[in-house]
Amino acid sequence: QDKPQPVELFRPQGMQNAYFAQFGWTGPNVAGGVPGPNTVWRLTNGSTLTPTTPITLTWDNGQGLRFTRVMSVDDRYVFSVQDTVQNLGTQAITIAPYGSVQRQGVPPAAGSSHIVHEGAIGTFGKPGGYRTEQKKYKDWLKEPRIENASTGGWLGITDKYWLAALLPQQDEAVETEFRVREINGGQQLEANVLGTTRTVQPGATATETQRLFAGVKRAEVLKSYEESLGLPRFVYAIDWGMFWFLTRPIFWILENVYGLVGSFGVAILALTVIVKLVMFPLANNAYASMSKMRNLQPKMEEIKKKFKDDPQKQQQETMALYQKEKINPVAGCLPLVLQIPVFYALYKVLTVTIEMRHQPFLGFVHDLSARDPSSIWNLFGLIPWDPSMAPLIGGLLAGPLHLGLLAIAYGLTMWLQTAMNPPATDPIQRQIFQFMPLLFTFIMAPFAAGLLIYWAWSNVLTILQQYVIMHRYKAENPIDTFFARFKKSPA
Repeated sequence: QDKPQPVELFRPQGMQNAYFAQFGWTGPNVAGGVPGPNTVWRLTNGSTLTPTTPITLTWDNGQGLRFTRVMSVDDRYVFSVQDTVQNLGTQAITIAPYGSVQRQGVPPAAGSSHIVHEGAIGTFGKPGGYRTEQKKYKDWLKEPRIENASTGGWLGITDKYWLAALLPQQDEAVETEFRVREINGGQQLEANVLGTTRTVQPGATATETQRLFAGVKRAEVLKSYEESLGLPRFVYAIDWGMFWFLTRPIFWILENVYGLVGSFGVAILALTVIVKLVMFPLANNAYASMSKMRNLQPKMEEIKKKFKDDPQKQQQETMALYQKEKINPVAGCLPLVLQIPVFYALYKVLTVTIEMRHQPFLGFVHDLSARDPSSIWNLFGLIPWDPSMAPLIGGLLAGPLHLGLLAIAYGLTMWLQTAMNPPATDPIQRQIFQFMPLLFTFIMAPFAAGLLIYWAWSNVLTILQQYVIMHRYKAENPIDTFFARFKKSPA
């Protein structure tokens, strides 16, 4: 963005839509009590919390217990809270450390995208057997208390790009819960962790260090903390989806190509080429089979006319012809079917990774993760007019009928690719296939610009591959037919 604005992640307790974290001690029958949300601490060291200057707070409960808190923050997104209790009294106490992330109400924008997880998230278990659990806000509200015992792990509340997560000591047995409380007529969402109970004898001290991640879910940052703090599956705070085995490699390719060329748009083009190269042998066989089928159209028309009153016989003769010519009629569908998971995975990457946010391309695309901003209704910006302001139909032009340059490029390449396929023998099917490019142009128009770039470029590469193969088999194709019209007839 030209003028980036600070992002408000947390909001103090007591404010509307409060979102905050708490740490401390809890225990039964502690004389004088333990520090709470309203405790007034005394600043004993430091003045401003920075990555190089921690601060120290102290509080005496008046009954022989002195509490000290040292707060520090690294140069990214992790806060460390070191709590120490010193028992200066004559009686032993039993206490346990706790941490809590609390949010007042569900964010208004939550749930706007079904492909993105927003809500409770955490990784629980023990070394060698950790699992990641998620609950979207709407499901969390239906199950107001979810408990897990774990050795270490982490838990918190996640939005599309942002995360607030408690990071307990990874060798400590903890009790965790996701909870919904009814408070003052509203709902308070909590992610809580309770550490191991300990007894502090007179003259002894107990210390616990807890951490809080509060920041952006950038893959490189999460992976760094996963390794440095030993956080299991922390990179899965990003919702990679059920095709994570495709989504993560695709993101890795995009990120590394971006590191070389400095453009995620170019990285998407490079990814498309890589996918095409991987699928080249299968696609080559499929398009060869389709070219052979195109050459068989006259024979298939003869079978259709000969057995027009006997559909079963017509089907048998057609299949016999395919077997004779060694043609697989469904081979042409395989490249498209195999690309569907790749398409979904790229869609997921563009949607959930902040690295794609506000990435420009081609001059008119300002955000690869958002819809193409251009519109045919103002000639792609040549007319200084906002189609959404049109009387009566502005909502349609900016919504269902929005048609950008990338969607049109996608539709045209899909139409040409369809024209290069063998025509359907059934007239109704033929009409449906002819109509499909127009229909899908409008269906795809609202999708992320990065997706349309991938699909249109993929169509172009497919057309080139088909054209070469059709030339090899001397099959008629619409490209040669088009240019043949401009050739001069011999005198």
